[in-house]
Amino acid sequence: MDNTFSLAGKTALVAGASRGIGLAIAQQAARAGAHTILAARSLDKLREHADALTAEGFDAEARELDISSREAVAAVAERLPPIDILINVSGTNLRKHFADYTVEEYDRIMDTNLHGIVALTQRVGAKMVERGAGGKIVLIGSLMSMLGLPYLTVYAMTKSALAGLTRSLAAEWGRHNIQVNCIAPGFIITDLNREMWQAPVLKTWVAGAQASPRTGTPEDVAPLAVFLSGRGSDYITGQVIPVDGGYSTTAVWPFEA
Repeated sequence: MDNTFSLAGKTALVAGASRGIGLAIAQQAARAGAHTILAARSLDKLREHADALTAEGFDAEARELDISSREAVAAVAERLPPIDILINVSGTNLRKHFADYTVEEYDRIMDTNLHGIVALTQRVGAKMVERGAGGKIVLIGSLMSMLGLPYLTVYAMTKSALAGLTRSLAAEWGRHNIQVNCIAPGFIITDLNREMWQAPVLKTWVAGAQASPRTGTPEDVAPLAVFLSGRGSDYITGQVIPVDGGYSTTAVWPFEA
């Protein structure tokens, strides 16, 4: 049966696939039929995850990639097979007062969240254009791609830039049948924020801040990434799509009718 949601016959590169949202996306992309390349710095972890997918009967491999190094990105991109789907998940964060960020901290966040992703997208996207077979690019942004919260300024700068990159690339590469979209996860619990979300005050706050009274999981984000990687999304491009329990569009209050 012609399955709109199948990624069979496609090769997907997931940058930042060793844990969290990136791992969940890589697992679901492989289970949707794609030959999935899990890329990140933690090669041992990647191999474990790729081997587990292979043992399930899916097609996955691991590649070491330090997204913060332009030289590493160039070297890896040169050795890649033809990529049909590029999913950029790599990211880091540091919460502190804006005036207190050091130059080193600023550069590390920028290199990981923005500059490396730009370099990888340039190289993989250029080959997509050259092949002439179309393609899909999915960027993982954040609520900070659309709105602001305190103590996240540098992170927010990178994620806002990804939203701009999404729109401009969608306009430039649409003629080549390449769709570019960005997912904006809300309060998704990962290793980057797990400790912060242990505070009861935050759990109480989020229950009153959005329609869905809970935090999310990486598995809440992955299905949209897989959909945006398949042909069901062929007429969707240049979009920043929240997966946020309604935080960016809803609020609840004590009134009861």
